[in-house]
Amino acid sequence: MKGTKTASRYATALLEIAIEQNKLEQVAGDMNYLLEANNETIDFQLLIDSPIINSDKKIAIFNEIFGQFEDVTMSFIKLITKNRRESYLPTIAESFDKQVKEFKGIVPVTITTASPMDASVRSSILAKIEGSVHGQLEVKELIDESLIGGFIVRMGDKQIDASVASQFNNLKQRLTR
Repeated sequence: MKGTKTASRYATALLEIAIEQNKLEQVAGDMNYLLEANNETIDFQLLIDSPIINSDKKIAIFNEIFGQFEDVTMSFIKLITKNRRESYLPTIAESFDKQVKEFKGIVPVTITTASPMDASVRSSILAKIEGSVHGQLEVKELIDESLIGGFIVRMGDKQIDASVASQFNNLKQRLTR
């Protein structure tokens, strides 16, 4: 990912300013919107990565696109653009989102299963996770039929792989040694 350390530092600065000015929710919404614009529009990606378009022109375009943004967010975007770091904006937005969740005590959890989970299985898995985590869980469920059965739980840099496909691979490795 492009400039992760740099983006993290900028995101931390923006988080501190947003908290100080009591505008965290608004700035978080603005940054999520910016990230969506980047992910959904190739033209936006081309704009921020273009070395041909000068900073003043990019700022004018950002004012048109993001005119509804909070003053704190717009000032931040203008500062980043004037410093020729606008290509980092999507990475900054992602880092900002992670830092906001951490600040609020929200723990993102991804559960991947081979087929949709029923309510009892879901609540059983979440009960075990909640016992080992401090904070509110933000659960994202994914379906991956290649797992055959079971599940994979991802939480930050931790992963619990209880899938049938993983067990088959482990068995295969033990048998072929």
